[in-house]
Amino acid sequence: MSQFDVVVIGAGPGGYVGAIRCAQLGMKTAIIEKDKTLGGTCLNVGCIPSKALLESSEHYETALHDFKSHGILVDKVGLDVATMIARKDKVVKDLTQGIAFLMKKNKIETYKGLGKILAPGKVQVALEGGETTVLEAKAIICATGSAPVELPFLKFDEKKIVSSTGALSLPSVPKDLVVVGGGVIGLELGSVWRRLGANVTVVEYADRICPTMDVQIITTLKRSLEKQGMKFITKAKVIGSKVSNSGVELEYEDMKDGSKKTLKGDVVLVSTGRKPFSEGLGLDELGVKKDQRGFVQVDAHFQTSVPGIYAVGDLIPGPMLAHKAEEEGVALAEILAGQAGHVNYHTCPGIIYTHPEVASVGYTEEQAKEKNIPYAVGTFPFAANGRAKAGGFTEGMAKIITDTRSDKIIGGHIIGPKASEIIGEVVIAMEFGGSSEDLARSFHGHPTLSEVLREAALAVDKRARQS
Repeated sequence: MSQFDVVVIGAGPGGYVGAIRCAQLGMKTAIIEKDKTLGGTCLNVGCIPSKALLESSEHYETALHDFKSHGILVDKVGLDVATMIARKDKVVKDLTQGIAFLMKKNKIETYKGLGKILAPGKVQVALEGGETTVLEAKAIICATGSAPVELPFLKFDEKKIVSSTGALSLPSVPKDLVVVGGGVIGLELGSVWRRLGANVTVVEYADRICPTMDVQIITTLKRSLEKQGMKFITKAKVIGSKVSNSGVELEYEDMKDGSKKTLKGDVVLVSTGRKPFSEGLGLDELGVKKDQRGFVQVDAHFQTSVPGIYAVGDLIPGPMLAHKAEEEGVALAEILAGQAGHVNYHTCPGIIYTHPEVASVGYTEEQAKEKNIPYAVGTFPFAANGRAKAGGFTEGMAKIITDTRSDKIIGGHIIGPKASEIIGEVVIAMEFGGSSEDLARSFHGHPTLSEVLREAALAVDKRARQS
């Protein structure tokens, strides 16, 4: 029986980053991972491979449609899906190997197998090859992440009916791709295959895509994606499917008038959300409390209802995001070391890596209204930004929301080029309790895309200078 200060179950962003911080703080740490490689969903079949394909597909579309306007003439643009998928796989392999190196560098003992908590302070690992071992620890951190939600009438075969995992490895471009679910995953992966030549139709249960995000921003995104050729069916409830050699026929109810309709695709991507993954972890046997949706309940220090057992990331309530899991892993490590670990969820950004990109942090206008916060809004279009104009990507805007009582920034929303990169400026401003005046009076290099944020901040007080 091996003795540790901390045993982490799950080597995704919350698990491996939390384990590294535990080791940095002097705790003897072990990490358990059931899959062959470290990194969890994010690195293996989520954030990283999807961004690799988004990048490749964007290069392809740029070569097809935009090179000519730059004076770059290409006789013929071809597509090699196998090479594109192989590049994605190599990116994943390089990064998973990097995490394995970090475990060794930080002297974290890695166990490949399925971890099950037998009792507080005791974890059994079913190792590869059938052997088992038991680890003892003062603290056990559950970081086992989440899994795609499977609909009873759309069972994954990862060929014709695919989850996000299958959508990352399609062997060829489908003629017609139907995406069930108009959230972040569906829009991103739908964008990949749309750029590569698929006809993409998104079916969404709600009355709009990405229903939790700022209405003005998402309305702009939908309009842009429609111009690119994506089709959207909203207020539609998928109720059945038929699989044949030629594809999948979906039956759905149009909730606007109650009529039943059908839609056919060569491939159907089901992206109706994710659920906490705690199968085989032993939490139920130990009486660890969960909510009605299966999320593990924790206190302000990430401790479950059973002392000595903790949980972070997608297992617990909150946005299912890699960076949220990382910050929770770090905060918990610092709490275990007697420090003041803390996560400010209000400054956790959400990003959609479509083209244009969407990035959001803090309150939307709709949320500010619901909370009866007196607010002001400043917006500024990328069309009036010199760097965006030079780059040829002028769709979208930046939006700053402030509390009028203090001018404190309570929300920031961007749709446009590199939104994922420049949202960090708003996150930092909010983390320091900054105002629109602070942001407006801060130097911004010229010409840069980030100038849209300064101008949006100026626009809060109706003094934007560039439009």
